[in-house]
Amino acid sequence: MKSLAVAFAVLALLAGAAMLAYAQWTRDLDRADRALAGGRLPDAAAGYDAAIARFDRVPAARQMFAPEYDRAIANRLWALYRLKRYEEAIELAERAPAGARPHFWSGCALFDKALVEEKPDARLGWLTRAEDEFHKAIEAAPDDWDTKHNYELTSRLAAELRKTPKTPPRQLMQLLRPPSPAGKPARSVG
Repeated sequence: MKSLAVAFAVLALLAGAAMLAYAQWTRDLDRADRALAGGRLPDAAAGYDAAIARFDRVPAARQMFAPEYDRAIANRLWALYRLKRYEEAIELAERAPAGARPHFWSGCALFDKALVEEKPDARLGWLTRAEDEFHKAIEAAPDDWDTKHNYELTSRLAAELRKTPKTPPRQLMQLLRPPSPAGKPARSVG
């Protein structure tokens, strides 16, 4: 009976040590999460960078703590997108795990780059890439309505832009509006 109590005490001690080590390992991730919750996006992005770098130094940790790693990447992508650091978001998404929804965030960044691009060919190129990324995002998460909405919007805009490529950036979203019936007076009711 005494040996069972000793074994239990040793097991509890090891479990406690493992929990302390885990808390220490994920401290950068916790700080970044608090910064994100507080709306401090630059601090959050830096914290996620530190957490990701720690995971990248120990590949076994990426596999052991895959949900935390995915969360760090996903939140970093979100922060980069909100900070309008699109190039960094696209670059990170290229090497991000599927659990971080990289195609969604890459598609969002590419779409926003297209909205401000002045050159018609480059604008269509960004939109086409965004459309491809959103399509991949739908394949990865077919029930995600945000992704479906973004894909439909991007596809329609790209199709309209192929018809009228010289549309200025400020008028892009007007391409999505249905044409008003020309010459028809408004119908009065009543």
